[in-house]
Formats: sequence, structure tokens, C-alpha cells
Amino acid sequence: MLLSTMKLLPLVRGRGPLSPASRAGIGAALVLLALVSAVELADGREPNYVGLIAAAPFLAAVFAGWRVVLLIGVLATLVALGFNLAAPEPTLQSGVNVAGVTLATAIAAVVASLRERQAERIAELARLATVAQQAVLRPIGPQVGGLAVAGRYVSATAAADIGGDLYEALDTPYGVRIIVGDVRGKGLDAVRLASIVLGSYRHVAYERADLRAVVADLDRAVARSVGDEDFVTAVLLEERGGTLSIVNCGHPAPLLLRRGATIPLEPPATAPPLGFMPVVQTRVERLEPGDRLLLFTDGLGEARRDGEFFPTADRAWGLLGHGRVDDGLASLETALVEWVRGRLDDDIALVLMEYTGANGAAERPAPSWEFNTAAPDPR
Repeated sequence: MLLSTMKLLPLVRGRGPLSPASRAGIGAALVLLALVSAVELADGREPNYVGLIAAAPFLAAVFAGWRVVLLIGVLATLVALGFNLAAPEPTLQSGVNVAGVTLATAIAAVVASLRERQAERIAELARLATVAQQAVLRPIGPQVGGLAVAGRYVSATAAADIGGDLYEALDTPYGVRIIVGDVRGKGLDAVRLASIVLGSYRHVAYERADLRAVVADLDRAVARSVGDEDFVTAVLLEERGGTLSIVNCGHPAPLLLRRGATIPLEPPATAPPLGFMPVVQTRVERLEPGDRLLLFTDGLGEARRDGEFFPTADRAWGLLGHGRVDDGLASLETALVEWVRGRLDDDIALVLMEYTGANGAAERPAPSWEFNTAAPDPR
């Protein structure tokens, strides 16, 4: 009978194949039926343990759909009825046990149906949240101006909330400009604020000649749209003719990958996030052909396993220094997910860019510290 049930399962699986969790629930229910049947057969002809069979449809209901639960319940009822009929003298208790298995099947089917509806609703909400986030974060690359650029958004699995991580890369009259930011908080409010920041940035990046003026405009946009405790950390960079300018508003420092080394590009002075009137200083670097730069949100720095943080700086060159930039980000995501055993606590936005040299010509190699100067504040 168990073999016949397994053959019938494909007929009731619904719109798709059974998931591993559903198979586990069905397997547990069938194992329970087999164990109770074995105990009953070993105990004699009196059905003393038939009532335990009522647990079988509930085991299936934890994971499987209501159709499968009904099938398991029908099988459990037939098993209970068979032991009852095989008894020397049917009793009221054995009849009650059979009725209890039937009632348990009906209740378990209702529970499974309600669980399926709730799961479908959660899946639909997650899908809508993903669509909303994709509308905010449009694809970037593979080429922006003279830079090879790739962006990647790694979603957390620890919670259903979506984050407010953001990125954009634009080819403007002032060079290639890139922003990576992180909105405080999660959910649709964070996505709304991220869309405000990106909308403002996509406008002012083409209008302002100085990155500090871009920061001032973004700060005003954030201040008009949030409460006193909300803010957005961000790092903005501009590449023009091999010169890289960076301003940082309370964000993790980008990592420069050069000839096998990883160099954190810390700002000349700390500045608060957008929304707190940051006064930023510009860090200027001279890029060499082959340089790569990784920009990321704090989810990368906070990813940990057994209390040990992911060694981003130590592994950055090995993961990101070869192949195309999008291949590098794919390698980083794979290594990161493996490190945290598939469970991230926060979303992560990643942008990797590569400088190949102005017009393909090699420029004079120069150590980055020779150009680590702060531009004067125009105010």
C-alpha cells in the first residue's frame, strides 16, 4: 500500500514538483504509518496503537500541500480500518480511533491549505519588493566611459525585509561618476529613500562640476525626505583622465586593487552621512592601467561566521583581480555566501571598476601615496 501511495504522489503534487521539505514531510508520515503498523502486528490482533496513526496527516501538513495531506490521510484511515476489521471483536474504542484518524485528516488538510495560502502571499510580497528594488537599481556597465564597470546586489536571506543599498555609474561631462550608498533601515521606506537619492544623483551628477557640490545637493534631498534619525552613508568617486577623486560620507572605504595588493582608500577626514550636513574632503589618486576598485556597503564588512568576519581585504585580489569585472563580483559573492554558510544578515551592494588607461595607452605608473592629497574646501 505504501508503494502504491508513492506512485500516486505525482498525481496530486499540484502545479510543480514536490520540494525537498514536502518530500521530508511525506516520508516522515509514511515512516510513522510503517512503524505503527509494525508495532500493531507484533503486539497481536487487538488494535491498541491505531490512534497514533492520526499523527500521520499532521506530519504531512507541516510541509506538503493539502492534496498530499488528503492522500496520506486516506491511507492512514485505510490502515486504521484494516486493523479494526482484523480484530477478533471490533470495539467502540477501535471505531473511535478510526473516526479520529478521519477527523485528523480533515483538520490537517485545512491547516495545509491555510499554510499554502500564507506561503503564496509571502512569496507574492517578496516578489513585489524585488520588483520595486529592481526599478530603483537599474543595471550598470559593462562599460561606462573609459571604465569597465559591474554592479551586483546580494540579497540577505536572514529576513524578508529588503534593504536600501544603492549604486549608480554615469558618464558625465566631468568624467565617470559612481555612487554607492546605504540607507539606514530596511523595508519600503528604505527603498523610497534610496530612490530619492538616486533620482537626485542622476540629475546633479551632470550639473555640478565639483563632487562636494553633488554631496551638498544630495544632503539637502535626504534632509527634506527623512526624520531626524534617518540618514544615508555614501561614497562618490569621479574618474577623469586617470585621476580618481573620492568623497566619503560615513561609508566604508573603497578598496584599490593594484599589482596584487589591496589598498583601503580612507578619506582624508571623517564626515557624517547624508542628512547630517557632511563637510567632505576629496581624496585624489592617480590610477594605473589595470587598477581595480571595489565599492561596497557595510553588509560585506559585517558578514561573519562563528564570530569571524569575512576577510575582504585579504581575499580581494585573489577573488577580484582576474577575469572580467562581472566575473570578479560573481567570485566574491560565491566566496561570501560560502563563508556565511548561505545566511547573510544584511543586503550588500557591490560595484567593481577597472581602469585600462586613457585611450588604451599606458600611463606613467605612480604610487598612490604620491597623489594622496586633499583638495581645498571652496568655502
